[in-house]
Amino acid sequence: MFPALEMQLKQETHRLPDPYEDFMYHHLQYYGYFKAQRGSLPNSATYQHIQKNNPRYLLNGSLGEKDDLLPDTLQKEKLLYSHMLSSPRLRSRQLLYDELDEVNPRLREPRELFSILSTKRPLQAPRWPTECEVIKENIHHIEWAPPQPEYLYQPTGNEKVPEIVGEEKGTVVYQLDSVPTEGSYFTSSRVGGKRGIIKQLAVTLQGPEDNTLLFESRFESGNLQKAVRVDTYEYELTLRTDLYTNKHTQWFYFRVQNTRKDATYRFTIVNLLKPKSLYTVGMKPLLYSQFDANTRNIGWRREGNDIKYYKNNTDDGQQPFYCLTWTIQFPYDQDTCFFAHFYPYTYTDLQCYLLSVANNPIQSQFCKLRTLCRSLAGNTVYLLTITNPSQTPQEAAAKKAVVLSARVHPGESNGSWVMKGFLDFILSNSPDAQLLRDIFVFKVLPMLNPDGVIVGNYRCSLAGRDLNRHYKTILKESFPCIWYTRNMIKRLLEEREVLLYCDFHGHSRKNNIFLYGCNNNNHKYWLHERVFPLMLSKNAPDKFSFHSCNFKVQKCKEGTGRVVMWRMGILNSYTMESTFGGSTLGSKKGTHFTIEDLKSLGYHVCDTLLDLCDPDQTKFTQCLAELKELLQQKIHKKFNELGRDKDLEGSWSDISLSDIESSTSGSDSSLSDGLPVHLANIADELNQKKKMLKRKKKKSLQTRKQRNEQYQRKNLMRKLKLTEDTAERAGFASTLQKQPNFFKNSENSSSLPVKNENPRLNETNFNRRDKDTPLDSSMVTLILPKNKERIQINFNRRDKDTPLDPSMTTLILPKNKEKMQNKKPGFTVSCSPKRTINCSQEPALGVKPNWPRSRYPATKRGCVAMAAYPSLHIHTYP
Repeated sequence: MFPALEMQLKQETHRLPDPYEDFMYHHLQYYGYFKAQRGSLPNSATYQHIQKNNPRYLLNGSLGEKDDLLPDTLQKEKLLYSHMLSSPRLRSRQLLYDELDEVNPRLREPRELFSILSTKRPLQAPRWPTECEVIKENIHHIEWAPPQPEYLYQPTGNEKVPEIVGEEKGTVVYQLDSVPTEGSYFTSSRVGGKRGIIKQLAVTLQGPEDNTLLFESRFESGNLQKAVRVDTYEYELTLRTDLYTNKHTQWFYFRVQNTRKDATYRFTIVNLLKPKSLYTVGMKPLLYSQFDANTRNIGWRREGNDIKYYKNNTDDGQQPFYCLTWTIQFPYDQDTCFFAHFYPYTYTDLQCYLLSVANNPIQSQFCKLRTLCRSLAGNTVYLLTITNPSQTPQEAAAKKAVVLSARVHPGESNGSWVMKGFLDFILSNSPDAQLLRDIFVFKVLPMLNPDGVIVGNYRCSLAGRDLNRHYKTILKESFPCIWYTRNMIKRLLEEREVLLYCDFHGHSRKNNIFLYGCNNNNHKYWLHERVFPLMLSKNAPDKFSFHSCNFKVQKCKEGTGRVVMWRMGILNSYTMESTFGGSTLGSKKGTHFTIEDLKSLGYHVCDTLLDLCDPDQTKFTQCLAELKELLQQKIHKKFNELGRDKDLEGSWSDISLSDIESSTSGSDSSLSDGLPVHLANIADELNQKKKMLKRKKKKSLQTRKQRNEQYQRKNLMRKLKLTEDTAERAGFASTLQKQPNFFKNSENSSSLPVKNENPRLNETNFNRRDKDTPLDSSMVTLILPKNKERIQINFNRRDKDTPLDPSMTTLILPKNKEKMQNKKPGFTVSCSPKRTINCSQEPALGVKPNWPRSRYPATKRGCVAMAAYPSLHIHTYP
């Protein structure tokens, strides 16, 4: 065939591996992109030879459909290297050729830095904190809608309130060993959680007659911490708090085994934290029977009797706890059952759904799956971009955007079911869905807090903080999901108008579904932000309550998604609250919401979007008129409650809407605001150090002797000031100019002996200076012959036009002070020969004397040499 080429191949096999090839081999194999052996690809030298003879082959990986037109030489090369083409390591080729277009090749879709779902690889396994134990079983539940309405429980008033016994009188049958609580913080994660053998926490059954329930919650979204058996069929349950906190116990999800059919069991959760709950108005817990699911295709259903929500009487002195108790009869013996606060929707459930979308050849054309970022634990936060391909660039640029997100609070799984209903509809072949994809670009974040969902938190991320209070954060590493979301929306706003932002949540104290929005102060768009909620209430009248909506922007909610996005310029910015309970409206009144009810709301969101953007603005104007009338009624009612009469005909639209709105009654997460746990610990340490330093710097109280010395210093400075005024009036400037021998006796005078009997008596530091005067220092010593006292004054300021060298100046005051004051003005000055200071010339030069001020009464700014008595000697020490 090709002897020269065959000889080269033989030489390449014995050659040392190319460094770049060796690096890429290990790099790509580590990240799992290629599974082939090292020898399945030739090294770089062979590639260069092939590319030189056939560049088309290297780019596309095949010779195309027109191989018969190629020369025989290239055809033989193809046969020689056909085994290379089948190598799975060639999948990274970037340039693709269409069957009908070989002239203009296109680039392959870029690979993300983070892994994305692939149809040829298994799902990305969830990453857990290394403190968490995780069982190996895969928990999966089927979707099922009950054929009959599930009515709310009607309290009788005779519900039993069991006394909390505790583990002192009961038997612990399940307890997690190590649970990260307040004070600790997240450090690392891994697939499968804690290393080592998973312990068997459930008790060991003594035989077939042992009817002890076996509990388990070490799976995705599970959060039971302890179970205590207090009677034969009665158990007290303690929920695990959100990791790295000591609060937020509301969500529960756990498994029980070894059930008995004819017995009535009682379960009591003893450490709930909210004083109000929907359990007080008839909400029931959810039960899932594995036997029913396998044999009858029945999923989650509402069960429970004798339901009571009450305050726990046991007081630990920290925070009050509340209890939820209910009774139940299991449908089968030896069954495996699950209890949950609401229908679970795990991170694995989301990945399975997204994988089905990626595998769908039609949906994958207009739904692009990308990675927004990685969470703290390293789990992928997915971003979906949904829109139909545009025909022209102008058409693509004209599209408005809609941003939807869910599960920023991990325990509010109702948001995921609404999101799933939305995705089911927008990805369908419905004409309305196609129209929406034509006119909008949808940016969808189906699970913003995957870490919290995986570990079973109710409200927080692994930073121990509520993410829906940190949309203004600059801590990219601590809150990556929120930081990247805000950054993505900021870039989106630069490209196109964002018509709607909505974050899907769940509500634990109100029934129905409603929105929280923001009041617009611009009268041009007055009440426009209320049009979408009103339209939605008309499209889903038995589920959505407009009267439960609230549009007040509270200070404690400034960090929420809806407020931050609204301040970024999105007029229609909302938080959608879906109840954990049921409806009080229309045909659904008195019944629980099912999965299908929540999914249908996702469809109604799409339907309302079309109404909002209808070119025929009839619906829009009708809603605006109705809103004005409703607002007038609300204002009248508010003034009637206040006992005031007001004429609203001309000025009612000028009333601040915030004044008539009530506060939102969502969950109070103020304790979960602030820095993440690990940074908060560092901040506390720094604050403690600052307090210690302040205590050390605190001045002690002065003694009587110190106060007397301070009084004497002040008295002396006052006398110096009076003497300076006298000297200025006497005309010292003319006397100073008449001294011809100004520097004659400097050395002799500098050797004058000085005695200091009390050196610490009158030492004063002048540390103040003006902004425009550079620093220098000179020490002035005043010697009083009578009292033999010395005053040392450290001057730390000089004029910028007169550079000074440090020197020591001695002012000797005569013994008879009264006689000196009666003499004619005149004195002798002796200074260092390096510098001449002529105080009399300073005013003539137009330079204002600028001497330092002390913390004592300030002297008049002028020459210090004249600040003593008319006749004195100044000795300057070099």
